[in-house]
Amino acid sequence: MGKVFKALTKSMPVSDPVVELDNENGIASETIEEVQQEVCLAKQQESADQTSTSRDWDERLAVLTGKHPEILESFRRLRTKIVHPVKGLPAKTILITSVLPEEGKSFVCANLGCIIAQGVDQHALIVGCDVRRPVMARLFGRDNDRGLVHHLRDGTDVSDLIVPTGLKRLSLLPAGPPPVNPAELLSSDKMTGLIDELANRYSDRFILLDTPPGQAASETAVLAQHVDGVVLVIRWGRAGREQIQQLVQTIGKGKIIGVVFNAFEMTIIDSKMKREGYYKYYSEHYD
Repeated sequence: MGKVFKALTKSMPVSDPVVELDNENGIASETIEEVQQEVCLAKQQESADQTSTSRDWDERLAVLTGKHPEILESFRRLRTKIVHPVKGLPAKTILITSVLPEEGKSFVCANLGCIIAQGVDQHALIVGCDVRRPVMARLFGRDNDRGLVHHLRDGTDVSDLIVPTGLKRLSLLPAGPPPVNPAELLSSDKMTGLIDELANRYSDRFILLDTPPGQAASETAVLAQHVDGVVLVIRWGRAGREQIQQLVQTIGKGKIIGVVFNAFEMTIIDSKMKREGYYKYYSEHYD
């Protein structure tokens, strides 16, 4: 599979030990008790490693905190629409963007990666493509001194740049330090080639691209033509209707597989339901 495969599988779960038989005597080389003890210790260590790593995560990674069941349920619904579409095959390369800065597209991308990686059969790789304002590494408590920029500009092997996040089945390719020519790097053939390589190599892996806001960077529209689908993040009271329509026309309506309405203001009824009704019911019975 190569070095990229090894890098992407760093955070994958280790298979349970297998009891081998002595070929001559037909006797198990390890007792069932020993195997069970090894499995238990491995899982405890795995859990401890994840807990230690996730302590450095940004609090905005709401999916794993359990403090906001309504947000968790929203991301579950988004995952379902992506993994199990009504028609056709799932979109494996997904670009997450917004119209304007500060609409929460990196927040959505990070949490979507977490919720996909919590599925039974899915893996996810987040690629930090917002090289002007890189935040993805910080969200996961990782350094941003090396990343996508080094692959596109210097030719560094991408397998040496992918890092584990602390969550099984979720890896991260950080953006790296801001370059002097971000538009040229992200619009290059090397970038589109990287998307194709990652998508074609792993059939069970979703590639999530955290890109710059559509109206702030021209390369986002270019990248959108080389992915299977786009998730558009719209923040309450931020972008205007005409701005949203313009970006949809630029990307292409057929490319958009989901719209996330972020940071909406609750009505009195919504607030009451959150405390006493629908969300409380689901948080008690499904979290």
